[in-house]
Parts: sequence; structure tokens; C-alpha cells
Amino acid sequence: MATHVSTLGRAHLGFADSADVTRFVETLERYERGEMDADAWRAFRLVQGTYGQRQEGTLAMLRAKIPQGILTAPQLEALADVSDRYSRGFAHITTRQNFQLHFLELSNVGAAMQDLADVGMTTREACGNAVRTITTSASAGVAADEAFDATPYADALTRFLLRHPLASGLPRKFKIAFTGGGKDHSYAAVNDVGWHAARENGEPGGRRGFRVTVGGGTALWSQNGKELFAFLPANDIFSVAEALLRVFNARGDREHRKKNRMKFLIKQMGWDAFKAAVHEQLEIVRADGQVRALPFDAESPPEETAPPSPPATADLRELDALLAKDAPRGPGLVPSFLPTIGDPRGERFLRTNVQPQKQAGYSAVTVTVPLGDLSSGRLRAIAWIALAFGDGQVRTTPGQNLLLRWVRTERVADLYAALKRVGLSDPDPDSLGDVTSCPGAESCKLAVTQSRGLARVLNESVQNERALLDSAPLVVKVSGCPNGCGLHHVAGLGFQGGLRKIDGRPVPQYHVLVGGSGGGPNGEGARFGRLIAKIPARKVAAATRRLIALYKSQGDGTESMTDFLARAPMPTLKAAVADLEKMDEKDATADDFIDLGETQAFAPETTEGECVA
Repeated sequence: MATHVSTLGRAHLGFADSADVTRFVETLERYERGEMDADAWRAFRLVQGTYGQRQEGTLAMLRAKIPQGILTAPQLEALADVSDRYSRGFAHITTRQNFQLHFLELSNVGAAMQDLADVGMTTREACGNAVRTITTSASAGVAADEAFDATPYADALTRFLLRHPLASGLPRKFKIAFTGGGKDHSYAAVNDVGWHAARENGEPGGRRGFRVTVGGGTALWSQNGKELFAFLPANDIFSVAEALLRVFNARGDREHRKKNRMKFLIKQMGWDAFKAAVHEQLEIVRADGQVRALPFDAESPPEETAPPSPPATADLRELDALLAKDAPRGPGLVPSFLPTIGDPRGERFLRTNVQPQKQAGYSAVTVTVPLGDLSSGRLRAIAWIALAFGDGQVRTTPGQNLLLRWVRTERVADLYAALKRVGLSDPDPDSLGDVTSCPGAESCKLAVTQSRGLARVLNESVQNERALLDSAPLVVKVSGCPNGCGLHHVAGLGFQGGLRKIDGRPVPQYHVLVGGSGGGPNGEGARFGRLIAKIPARKVAAATRRLIALYKSQGDGTESMTDFLARAPMPTLKAAVADLEKMDEKDATADDFIDLGETQAFAPETTEGECVA
């Protein structure tokens, strides 16, 4: 198979194969001629990264796979072009570090795929019952607390599993994440397989390897992955991944689609039996010798070094031309890029968005992207900024933001000026002022509520009160249904969309979960939020302020708000918002029957989500 291997940016090899695009176009034609049924077509297109939307007709969502969240400047520009030609003039960053394009006509998907393939991007196995995008912390390689940079290993495993014979016909989706062994920024603990970088015997100079966890997940049953290996030499990652796939493929439940992730298989088999099955397959894999070795010395992988210095100055007026034709459009919530409120000199941005790299003289800078949406002009502007101030690349984050790395510290202020010029200079990433959200009922078939509407309301609620974020820093995430694509189960404050009925009419509401967090350092797993209330959508902002006030009055002065919400007595938390939970026909207003971000009466119409197809 001819794989696209053009060198992109800093020796970043592409993942595309034009044969995938040709096959998609030919299969769509067969489907349109009636030569294959709807179920077979759906299974095929999902593996090619194409979801159907909740809207009737032939609208589709296309997911571009961004392994390890790494994007080059040419790839950002290609996403901009595809957004303009086929979508809404903007693209959306997902919580698994991918990019999604919504409201494409199905007839244009093949052309969009080819435009992306031309710069090495693929949509293959971005959706469906496949090995999904392998994620890695955006700060991998520059973070001070990591055992080592996990990026080369994650990249190698991606290439090993992409188009693997088992990778696209599994019983259910299969998620893998790598973390560097410090704080778990990639949520590896709640993936089907988590690779946690470690040194043998904990020695700084010890052999490289990974602590391996399996069976993690959120949604209707949240749990941390179980430890399969306390230490696995890095050279063995391909063999273990192969063994795990073989076990899941052979034994996973293909009938009960809502209970057939890895965690359910482990529960069904029992932990000891599952481990035995994996080790049995591992011995077979090792004996047949068909699994290749890492393409580099496991103890001396290719590592990212300082890039050539970008130009010492940059003419910011060039950015104006990139934005001149910027025209994001509906349907759905359309992004706007307004000047940052309350930070005229960028002092807050420099404090909250800039972190020193472990490499002296360089900084990593987070670009806060409201709701994860970037217009085509802003995509081109970020490509220009990455070349002018960094290494020509960006990394997407699970918080739906971007990380610019290798910015010379003395140029950070100039970088801020460039971001301010294009309306991307908001401070406080991953906070109440930067809420993470799944696409919700705007496009997803399974979602109940317009989660992006709530996220926008919460973001706007603190625009004039940045001091509020200093007194109560908090990660906030929203999902439109229990599946948790917005990662609300592992947020300090998480909201899950639902509904209630008042006098026979549906009212959008949110389950309120508190005290969750991603995995901590030293192998600590994720902590899952506790359900304290079900609040009508229009009262969620008020409930949030009640919880902040409770923290200010009853916190011990040293703990974070998340830790306070995790340990505060449930009766205390429930009492703080109890009156907001109540609603009947006497006190319901007309607005209560309209979802946030919408103008029409709330009328949830969910169908089987394509994520269980």
C-alpha cells in the first residue's frame, strides 16, 4: 500500500493514503446506485471518518484525524480551505485533539478528504468501531515533570495500527492515550489502553518503558483503567497492543453495542481471566515474529530539538489580509472573535497562558479557542503565527485549545500582540471562562441538549469578572448526553444534558457533577464527579455561582475549588442549589422551554448515535 510520506514541517511525516479517498468515492457511488444497503454504507463511511448528522438529508460531519494533536502550518491552511469550500467557514477542535468539519454535503466529502490528504492528513479510522486517534499530552517533550517524551512511541504505535487488519472491524471503538509519566494531561487513565511513561525501578537513568492500564472509560460507567503491567519495556508496545486487539476482537460483545467497550469485556471475563487471555496472545504474537519492532532504538528515540530561529521581527499587518475574507456562517452557533475584556496589556494572558519549557529560553503558549471553534481566517493566522514565532507547528489539547511551542521567551509579548490582533488573546484556558463542550444537539444524533449554548453562556458570564477565576479556578466541561464526549465526568464542574417535562412540555436540564479531575501525577487515576442536582438549563449559571460562593465561604483557604467540591459533604452541596432544582408549571417561564443557544421551543429528537454503529 502506498502511504503518503511527504515530509511536513519539522520532519513530520503524513498519515494519508490517497487510496482511502478513491475507495470512499467509489463506495459512495455504489451506495447511490443501490448496490449496498444503508447499514453496510454506514459502517464503511464511519471508518473513513464520516458521520451522519441529526439533520435530515445528506449532511455529514467529517473528522480529520490528528495523531498526537500535531498540526503543521500547511495542514492548518488546508483545514481553512476545506472549511471555506465545503463547511461553514470554521472548524472545531475535539476533546480527542482532532478537527471536525460540520454540515458538509455528502457529495463533497471525497473532495474534502483529498484536499486534506494532499498535506498528509487522513480521516481513516477517526470514527467507527476502530482504533481511534492516539492522543498524547500537548506538552509532551517540553514538560518538566515527564519521565521522557512519549511522542515518538505514540507516533510509532499510530503508524503500526493505522490500517492494521484488525483496526477497523472491532466490536466497538478503541481509544489509546500516552502520558509522559507526570500529570496525566491526556486522560490516559480513562482510555481503553493507557501508556504511562516510566523509568525502570523509578531511576532517572533507568530503561524506558510504560506502566500499562486497560479498561478505563467514562459515560454510563466511569472507571479508571486497571494495571496490566507495572513496567513494560518500550520495545514491547507493538506486541502488547497486538495482543490486546486480538483479545478484544475475538471476545468483545458485537450484539449489545452499548455495553461492549474493553471495560465491559474485562468485567464479563473477570480480571484474572482477561489477563491470562492477553498473556496467551502475547506469547503467540512473540512466537510468530510477525509484529515488527520499533523503528528506532527504544532507548534513543528521535527527539524534538530547538528549531531554527524564526525571523526576529514579524509584520503583524500581514495578518489583516488573512482575516479579510473571514466569514464563518451558520447553521448553528457561529464563532466571533472579540477583543479580550479586562486585560489591556496582556498581563493576565502572560500569567495564565504561558509556561516555561524545560528547555531554557523557550516558552509554551496556550491559545484559548472559545468553544474550540476556529474560523478559516484564524486557522491561516495561526499557521502564520506558528511560523513567525514558534516551530511552524501547533498541538491541539483536550481542552479544545492550541499550544504553540518553542517560542523564544523574549518574544512572548510580541506573540501576544499577534494573537490580540486576530482576536485569540483570551486568558484563563481550561477554566470557567473557557468551558469545554461536545458539539451537542447542534449536529449529534444522540445529544439531548445544545451543550455549546450552555458553554457559551458560562464563558460570557465571567468576561467582566476575571477576578472570579482567581478566587475559584475551576475546569468546567459540558456534554449533551451521558456518553461524555465533553469529558464532563472528569471535570471540577461537569454538566450532562437531559430533560424533564412540565405540564407535558420538555424542558432542557443538566445533571450537575462536581469534584472530578483527570489523572494526577505518579500514576494517580482520574477522579469522577459526584451528582448533586438536576438543574433546568436557564438556571445552571446561577447554580455555578452558588457553588463558587459556597467554596469561598467554606473552603479551608488552601485547597482548590475542585478538591473542595470533591470532599464537601453531599448534603451541603445539594442544599446550596436545591431551590434551583425545583420547577413546576407555576414558576416556569417561556424561556425555560427554549434551550440555550436556540430560538425555538425545546423538542429533543434523539436517534441511535453513530458512535455505536
